[in-house]
Amino acid sequence: MEIILIVAVAKSNNGIGKNNDLLWRLPGDMKFFREQTTGFPIITGRKNYESIPEKFRPLPNRENIIITRQEIDYPNAFVCNSLKAGLELAKQKNNEKIYIIGGGQIYKQCLEQNLVNKMLITWVEADVEADVYFPSFDMDKWKVSMEKKNNPDDKNPYTYTFTEYLLKK
Repeated sequence: MEIILIVAVAKSNNGIGKNNDLLWRLPGDMKFFREQTTGFPIITGRKNYESIPEKFRPLPNRENIIITRQEIDYPNAFVCNSLKAGLELAKQKNNEKIYIIGGGQIYKQCLEQNLVNKMLITWVEADVEADVYFPSFDMDKWKVSMEKKNNPDDKNPYTYTFTEYLLKK
């Protein structure tokens, strides 16, 4: 089973968010995210889930699992009080893939606890201010298996590179 972390990161400072919102509008990256995660469970922290515009929640055609210690109920989504419980719930469905979609604390826990075996990082060449950052990770544990650079166009204002990292055996 693949447990895949998926994120878009500012190459300049590892920023991933500000004021509980994305740092940019990149339709090309949103399309990539949708193509990758549709049909599979996604695990997200409460703040990240709440940052998704309400009209898009829960993300369609995906089992949405929200990690929070708060007693809270989200329509048509599952709530778990720990990352471990969220992963167990997702695994019960015999899914071949589970996606970790954020935010910063969830990514940090996943990397510290070695819970993911693949990362899909979109490196965005944007110099932007952030208040949430992607944690640093040990590159010696990962190998780059795919890179695809995308140049700016009329809809995507920044250069961005899809990069796939596989955990070394």
